[in-house]
Amino acid sequence: MAPVHASDVQYDVLDFDQLSGWAEDDHEAALRVFLNTCRDMKDPDWRAICKFANEGPDARQFFELFFRPVLIDDKQDALFTGYFEPELDGDRYRSDRFRYPIYKMPQEALAQKPWLTRREILETPVLAGRGLEIAWVDDPVELFFLQIQGSGRVRLPDGGYIRVGYRGANGHPYRSIGQEMVRRGIYNAHQVSADVIKNWVRRNPVEGRDLLFHNPSYVFFREVSKVPADQGPLGAMNRSVTAMRSIAVDPSFVKLGSPVWVEKDGEDPLRRLMIAQDTGSAIKGAQRADVFFGTGDSAGKAAGRLRDPGRMVVLMPIQRAYALLPESAI
Repeated sequence: MAPVHASDVQYDVLDFDQLSGWAEDDHEAALRVFLNTCRDMKDPDWRAICKFANEGPDARQFFELFFRPVLIDDKQDALFTGYFEPELDGDRYRSDRFRYPIYKMPQEALAQKPWLTRREILETPVLAGRGLEIAWVDDPVELFFLQIQGSGRVRLPDGGYIRVGYRGANGHPYRSIGQEMVRRGIYNAHQVSADVIKNWVRRNPVEGRDLLFHNPSYVFFREVSKVPADQGPLGAMNRSVTAMRSIAVDPSFVKLGSPVWVEKDGEDPLRRLMIAQDTGSAIKGAQRADVFFGTGDSAGKAAGRLRDPGRMVVLMPIQRAYALLPESAI
């Protein structure tokens, strides 16, 4: 996506009755998710709002009293996609079955951006023998998609699990292998999904390995097994995200922790107040969001089907909202 200049961004302050389906949503559910992260927002106006939110207000009245809906238009088409927390089979130790490592971040990748590409990392021994392996898994394709999701759980042979979260990346841009398959004429755009990609790579191991190298971005992880199993993975705010209430956004447009009204169109329309609690390397733009669907295969299938238009409206503290408008509009 081409860089967006500040002069190209337009802000429109709306009324709540302009939000389709606003009155029918479960505002109490949204408020509970908002409370998960609002204590980490340090600006004085957000701190005051969070303090009141903790006093048990009527949820709908709370949002309508302290916020104004702001439509941010950066001249890019709106797009909603989904993400989830995958579960992989693995072990803490390498074996004939478990031989694909989940790596911690090396110091070189922290110090130098961009660092080595995906191909250079996997086709050289640069990380071998350094104790950077968090776990070993049995499927390189699932590991690739774990990197796209940014977090996941590894099921261990003894019935336990390791939870891993995003630590950082090598600094190269994310490139969609689904789009590359379309460019190569393997599939048409409407045929591409995560399952389709996985199955094709497994059926074509040599060409499939080369296809995965089309994405030079490589993600490193950290272990976050302290997060309880009944809670979601950690998002960018270092708090658990919540299925169908948390979204990943572009923080250059949307402040993390902000409530965001989602109007997703398409085959299964969605009208819901969500909280911006995560980010993603492919999430760029004011009208771009990734909806968190939960953990496991069923969540993954649902997330993989989502690619719909619509619009998202950020709820901003009142003074912040009106400060964005030109004087002539106030």
